[in-house]
Amino acid sequence: MRVVGLGFRGTITPKALAAALEQAGAFDCVATAAQKASALAAALPGVRVVGVDVAGVATPTQSKASLSAYGTGSVAEAAALIAAGAGARLCHTRRIIGGVTIARAQGDKI
Repeated sequence: MRVVGLGFRGTITPKALAAALEQAGAFDCVATAAQKASALAAALPGVRVVGVDVAGVATPTQSKASLSAYGTGSVAEAAALIAAGAGARLCHTRRIIGGVTIARAQGDKI
Protein backbone atom coordinates (compact mmCIF):
# COMPACT_ATOMS: atom_id res chain seq x y z
CA MET A 1 0.00 0.00 0.00
CA ARG A 2 1.43 3.35 -1.08
CA VAL A 3 -0.07 6.22 0.86
CA VAL A 4 0.38 9.96 0.49
CA GLY A 5 -0.31 11.83 3.70
CA LEU A 6 -1.54 15.40 3.37
CA GLY A 7 -1.62 18.30 5.78
CA PHE A 8 -3.18 21.58 4.76
CA ARG A 9 -4.92 24.68 6.05
CA GLY A 10 -8.63 25.13 5.51
CA THR A 11 -8.01 27.95 3.07
CA ILE A 12 -6.02 25.82 0.60
CA THR A 13 -7.54 25.48 -2.86
CA PRO A 14 -8.45 22.24 -4.63
CA LYS A 15 -6.04 23.29 -7.38
CA ALA A 16 -3.13 23.48 -4.89
CA LEU A 17 -4.06 20.07 -3.43
CA ALA A 18 -4.18 18.50 -6.90
CA ALA A 19 -0.86 20.11 -7.87
CA ALA A 20 0.84 18.70 -4.76
CA LEU A 21 -0.53 15.23 -5.49
CA GLU A 22 0.77 15.38 -9.06
CA GLN A 23 4.28 15.64 -7.64
CA ALA A 24 3.76 12.83 -5.12
CA GLY A 25 4.05 9.98 -7.60
CA ALA A 26 1.86 6.87 -7.75
CA PHE A 27 -0.29 6.11 -4.71
CA ASP A 28 -3.16 3.89 -3.60
CA CYS A 29 -4.85 6.41 -1.33
CA VAL A 30 -4.47 9.77 0.33
CA ALA A 31 -4.64 10.11 4.11
CA THR A 32 -5.14 13.06 6.41
CA ALA A 33 -6.40 13.87 9.89
CA ALA A 34 -9.96 12.66 10.45
CA GLN A 35 -11.14 16.25 10.95
CA LYS A 36 -9.96 17.16 7.45
CA ALA A 37 -11.04 14.08 5.50
CA SER A 38 -14.43 15.27 4.27
CA ALA A 39 -13.01 18.59 3.05
CA LEU A 40 -10.19 16.76 1.27
CA ALA A 41 -12.55 14.25 -0.35
CA ALA A 42 -14.74 17.11 -1.60
CA ALA A 43 -11.70 18.92 -3.02
CA LEU A 44 -10.32 15.78 -4.74
CA PRO A 45 -13.24 13.89 -6.30
CA GLY A 46 -12.20 10.50 -7.60
CA VAL A 47 -9.32 10.15 -5.13
CA ARG A 48 -9.61 7.60 -2.32
CA VAL A 49 -9.31 9.64 0.90
CA VAL A 50 -8.82 8.10 4.34
CA GLY A 51 -9.26 10.07 7.56
CA VAL A 52 -7.31 8.84 10.59
CA ASP A 53 -6.67 9.85 14.19
CA VAL A 54 -3.14 11.28 14.18
CA ALA A 55 -2.92 12.37 17.83
CA GLY A 56 0.01 10.86 19.66
CA VAL A 57 1.72 9.44 16.56
CA ALA A 58 5.49 9.95 16.68
CA THR A 59 6.93 11.46 13.51
CA PRO A 60 10.52 12.12 12.44
CA THR A 61 9.87 15.79 11.72
CA GLN A 62 8.13 18.30 13.96
CA SER A 63 5.89 21.26 13.24
CA LYS A 64 4.88 23.33 16.26
CA ALA A 65 1.57 24.19 14.58
CA SER A 66 0.78 20.54 13.88
CA LEU A 67 1.76 19.48 17.39
CA SER A 68 -0.44 22.16 18.92
CA ALA A 69 -3.49 21.57 16.70
CA TYR A 70 -3.36 17.80 16.15
CA GLY A 71 -1.09 16.30 18.79
CA THR A 72 1.51 15.05 16.32
CA GLY A 73 4.63 16.55 14.80
CA SER A 74 3.38 16.12 11.24
CA VAL A 75 -0.18 15.42 10.12
CA ALA A 76 1.10 14.28 6.72
CA GLU A 77 3.65 11.80 8.12
CA ALA A 78 1.35 10.45 10.84
CA ALA A 79 -1.62 10.02 8.48
CA ALA A 80 0.50 8.24 5.86
CA LEU A 81 1.97 5.85 8.43
CA ILE A 82 -1.38 4.97 10.00
CA ALA A 83 -3.19 4.48 6.69
CA ALA A 84 -0.39 2.27 5.33
CA GLY A 85 -0.85 -0.13 8.26
CA ALA A 86 1.26 -1.96 10.82
CA GLY A 87 4.93 -2.03 9.94
CA ALA A 88 4.62 0.92 7.55
CA ARG A 89 7.68 3.02 6.87
CA LEU A 90 8.06 6.54 5.56
CA CYS A 91 9.51 6.71 2.08
CA HIS A 92 9.62 10.50 2.15
CA THR A 93 9.31 12.76 5.18
CA ARG A 94 7.17 15.84 4.91
CA ARG A 95 7.79 18.51 2.37
CA ILE A 96 5.70 21.51 1.44
CA ILE A 97 4.45 22.00 -2.10
CA GLY A 98 2.40 25.13 -2.73
CA GLY A 99 1.19 25.33 0.85
CA VAL A 100 0.32 21.62 1.06
CA THR A 101 2.41 19.34 3.27
CA ILE A 102 2.92 15.86 1.83
CA ALA A 103 4.66 12.70 3.00
CA ARG A 104 4.76 9.17 1.57
CA ALA A 105 4.57 5.84 3.37
CA GLN A 106 4.72 2.24 2.21
CA GLY A 107 3.04 -0.59 4.06
CA ASP A 108 1.51 -4.03 3.76
CA LYS A 109 -2.10 -2.98 4.35
CA ILE A 110 -4.41 -3.76 1.43
